[in-house]
Amino acid sequence: MILGAVLAGGQSSRFGSDKAMAELDGRTLLSRAVEALQAQCDAVVVVGREEAPVPTLPDRPRPGMGPLGGIAAALHHAAEAGYDTVLTCPVDAVGLVGTVAADLAPSPAYCADQPVIGLWPASARAPLDAMLAGTGKHSMRAFAGLIGARAVQLAVLPANINTPADLESAERRSHGL
Repeated sequence: MILGAVLAGGQSSRFGSDKAMAELDGRTLLSRAVEALQAQCDAVVVVGREEAPVPTLPDRPRPGMGPLGGIAAALHHAAEAGYDTVLTCPVDAVGLVGTVAADLAPSPAYCADQPVIGLWPASARAPLDAMLAGTGKHSMRAFAGLIGARAVQLAVLPANINTPADLESAERRSHGL
């Protein structure tokens, strides 16, 4: 069973406002990410924020750990709830295709160009906890290397919305401009 986890705990500093609530074609980035994962996961959670259309989890071990804190929370929840794997995506991954779980399988694997998009085994929670407790490098690629994850080149790469200009560009593309 696959648990989907939308990572939404960032501060949106480059965006300038709450990126998760930004709208593209009348739908928030958060709702788009949740819907993209619902299409291919048995259940979906949002990590790093308190309000969402699905259950939420706080980052682990604490806020401010970046995407790895969100992944740690999702991995622990998955293990406790009986899920084998976790499919993660950031809240700003617009256009995540419905085959990404299959494209990344088997776990562990991640998108080579956007490593926050990944398929992680729930058993990776212990090595991630150790990494986050240590003083070494806390990066997605370091975590992926630690657990032997494969980098996968996705055929369709979702847009990565970091700034209002990125959102405007995505809006133009969605209208064929």
